[in-house]
Amino acid sequence: MTLITRLNSITTTTLKYLSLVLGALVALTPVWVIFLISFKTRQELGDFGALALPQNWLNISNYTTAFTRGNMLSGFTNTSIILAISLAGTIFIGTMTAYVLSRFNFKLKRPIIFLFLLASLVPGVTTQVATFQVVDALGLFNTIWAGIILYLGTDIIAIYIFLQFLESIPTELDEAAILDGASYFTVYWRIILPLLQPAIITVIILRGVAIYNDFFTPFIYMPKTELGVISTVLFKFRGPYINQWEVIGAGIILTMLPTLIIFIALQKYIYNGLTRGATR
Repeated sequence: MTLITRLNSITTTTLKYLSLVLGALVALTPVWVIFLISFKTRQELGDFGALALPQNWLNISNYTTAFTRGNMLSGFTNTSIILAISLAGTIFIGTMTAYVLSRFNFKLKRPIIFLFLLASLVPGVTTQVATFQVVDALGLFNTIWAGIILYLGTDIIAIYIFLQFLESIPTELDEAAILDGASYFTVYWRIILPLLQPAIITVIILRGVAIYNDFFTPFIYMPKTELGVISTVLFKFRGPYINQWEVIGAGIILTMLPTLIIFIALQKYIYNGLTRGATR
């Protein structure tokens, strides 16, 4: 019986790791192919195909072309501005909302939470006509503020992450500060906000990646060339570089690098922010 149990355990472990390896291969193979293409010349790509190794790993001409002629510097700049303002607003609005819903009891508390949840269930595409009319009426169409205002709204996921984490912060800290004469805003600013740092980093990463990868909003509301963000700039490669897959591959790799570096550097905060507030 012990031998059978050990065999079952070994089989289960082997299948588990095989499935993980298979999943990793499925996810990384397209990225690896694009990475190989980005170092090849057009002739080399045509003669040997996409899966062959590049003859010269130091060939960065495709990256130079993609960055300079593809207007990627402007795309990164516009994306950085939108990210900075949108994430700052999202953090402050989200943490304040979570603080109020977590620490205060009032009659409309449950309806407000229900409305947040209901709003998250409504497909965004169904509200685009009304949203476009509002943005246009405010004079924000074809300006960078259109993207900022639309991204500034705090989603329910961010609020729930903050609420979950607030459950692990003792209310005694709030009460002690209030007894010492602190106002509610002082409690939020001096106690709650600093203690929410892991959750804030989690929301910044999750929300930041979503904004960084979003194509629909800037494409619809910011079509002007000078307002191109990294997703729309990359999309425009289909025009002048439609047959130059090596340049397109280099542009894709350049687009992926910032999020990859940030995720690797801050990945531990994602797991801490998502799980630390689960238990008290």
